[in-house]
Amino acid sequence: MSDNTDLEALRQGFRLFNPFMVGLWRLGLGSWLNSWPSVGGRILVLVHRGRKTGMARHTPVNYAMVGGDLFCVAGFGGRSDWYQNIMAQPRIEVWLPNGWWEAEAEDVSDSPGRLSAVRQVIIASGFAGRLAGLDAQRMPDEALREATAPYRLVRLRLTGERSGAGGPGGLAWVWPTATFVLLLVLGLRRRSRRRR
Repeated sequence: MSDNTDLEALRQGFRLFNPFMVGLWRLGLGSWLNSWPSVGGRILVLVHRGRKTGMARHTPVNYAMVGGDLFCVAGFGGRSDWYQNIMAQPRIEVWLPNGWWEAEAEDVSDSPGRLSAVRQVIIASGFAGRLAGLDAQRMPDEALREATAPYRLVRLRLTGERSGAGGPGGLAWVWPTATFVLLLVLGLRRRSRRRR
């Protein structure tokens, strides 16, 4: 298999896995997803508008906090849909383990600190960096620079807190309800068996 075929397969895998990840965030499990960053990575959800449809899109991405700003990378380069969307409309929302924020996205791929920030994001990506064949903790600068040349580096500046309906944890009510129903069913079954 060629490198391009491998990357396309990886890209498709992430596209299939992303709705599951967003669902976990909606269920209020964003903090849980971020509880073991060396394995699962540090994950946030970008809420952006489709550049053609105008519809809200939710994309989980790995991130790192560097110098007070959030950074993420478009590992599939400028052709990533989410990247194109946020470049067309940089005012976005960000779901973090500690809350829901409005943010401004900016491509900083040409900044002097690019390599350091990219390295931090890849280290913070856990298994995803290793799936892409990158060991950012051990790679020399030149090897990492070459391997990540097509990546786009995005800085996310938080501009204000959000609250209300439609954000992370909006379906958190499912857990207590499902637990109550399950306990009720188990209790009724147990009672039914005793009568036999």
